[in-house]
Amino acid sequence: MTTIDQAPPVAAASRAESRAWRKMKRNKSAVIGAAIVLFFAVLAIAAPILPIADPVATSWSAIRKAPSAAHWLGTDDLGRDILSRMIWGAQASLMAGIFSVTIAVCIGVPFGLVAGYFGGWVDMVISRITEALLAMPFLIMAIALAAFLGPSLMNAMIAIGLSAMPIFVRLTRGQVLAVKTEDYVEGARSIGLSHFDIMVRYILPNVVAPIIVQATLTIATAIIAEASLSFLGLGQQPPAPSWGSMLNVAKNFLSQAPWMAMWPGVAIFLVVIGFNLLGDGLRDALDPREA
Repeated sequence: MTTIDQAPPVAAASRAESRAWRKMKRNKSAVIGAAIVLFFAVLAIAAPILPIADPVATSWSAIRKAPSAAHWLGTDDLGRDILSRMIWGAQASLMAGIFSVTIAVCIGVPFGLVAGYFGGWVDMVISRITEALLAMPFLIMAIALAAFLGPSLMNAMIAIGLSAMPIFVRLTRGQVLAVKTEDYVEGARSIGLSHFDIMVRYILPNVVAPIIVQATLTIATAIIAEASLSFLGLGQQPPAPSWGSMLNVAKNFLSQAPWMAMWPGVAIFLVVIGFNLLGDGLRDALDPREA
């Protein structure tokens, strides 16, 4: 087996992973961000087994009750427990963020890979379409697509994913342009490997680090976008809980029941901060230029 089949070497890759992990652990803000994300992820996953109230159960005797021992975060305009709806709403927000970014990565990365590798008219067509999509504001495009597809959480995730896709096309293309002239890629060409093998085995593994960082940061943007769409009635539909739809209801009771808006707002703020801190930490840890 030739040495080119092992490029980059396994031992070097393992050392890079160990170095990145050590850098992550030393980065306090990244650790805090990871802890915040992990906390909400555990809550979302454990929601079905936690001893909490039914998030859609109404109680006419507990309408807009302030936080108390019976309802730790208070109740909403229909007497539903806000803590329960917050925990179940974390499922919708995190799922929307992760699933929509997965759509963006799965569509954007292959197009960026092809554009950067082949160049020429292929690159020109893909780049011009990408630039046209990037000219439209992200949230406006997501709202337009969600309105076209129809109000539902799944359609909102698809709309957000398609709106974020051009970011990954441009990022991947730029990384491929820098990597495809490396010696190990030229060596792979010289032994007659197909374009597909070169792209998948030698180029993609060496451009995946910035894609991971961008995906982490984009999850935070996608969570805000999902909350915005739900606030406008284009995302998660009632009575299913969502932080954005909870804010939509709470806007009518800001003076009578401010806790209805406070808790969803705090949750969105914390999750977005968590993913941003985690993304910044990953960027520093995966950057080989950083000590």
